[in-house]
Amino acid sequence: MSTPTPHISAQKGDFAKTVLMPGDPLRAKFIAETYLENAVLVNNVRGVQGYTGYYKGKKVSVMASGMGQPSIGIYSYELYNFYDVEAIIRVGSCGSFSPDLHARDIIVAMGACTNGNYALQYNLPGTFCPIADFDLVKRAAEECEKAGVNYRVGNIFSSDMFYDDAASGMQWAKMGVLGVEMESAALYCNAARAGKKALCICTVSDSFIYPEENTTAEERQNSFTKMMEIALNLA
Repeated sequence: MSTPTPHISAQKGDFAKTVLMPGDPLRAKFIAETYLENAVLVNNVRGVQGYTGYYKGKKVSVMASGMGQPSIGIYSYELYNFYDVEAIIRVGSCGSFSPDLHARDIIVAMGACTNGNYALQYNLPGTFCPIADFDLVKRAAEECEKAGVNYRVGNIFSSDMFYDDAASGMQWAKMGVLGVEMESAALYCNAARAGKKALCICTVSDSFIYPEENTTAEERQNSFTKMMEIALNLA
């Protein structure tokens, strides 16, 4: 497929080799306006804002993914396969299952469990385990250490449901899964299929253990700056 695509109006070359990908378009705007020099809006189809600028002299892009595996599946597929993007770093929010993690702590998602069927498209004779790029995981952990933030590296659960009638999240917690979000498994699948790199870094916005610490929508949009800076240093 040529560019622009049905979902991205940018031209080839408008995106950097590394793209930060929050779910929220307003978080993408916040990152671009706060951290990038000479940021240019390169996509705004359906209000999914994408920017390219420079961070510490290096070309970096940031674009929203929307919510859920189908949405990030579309955008990451097009970035990897039509815009020659080499690495996508999801910078998202998540709910925590772990008593060791509080609001604004960070999860570096080494693997992504899921109740979704995204990987069925590959017709594999078994179960595919979506995992992050090891070099990005290693470097993210090092950046967390430098920043002095509380973090954990491990599995995350990519749920296809936000309102889960079965309340199945805590069953995943029994298997040592650290938290829940809605996008990483599809991103990791697309990266594997394209032979590219991916990582999910999530800030804990809500806790199943400490609900009194849960954050607001505005706080999720504007205050998770440690995660943003860690991801930018990886780009």
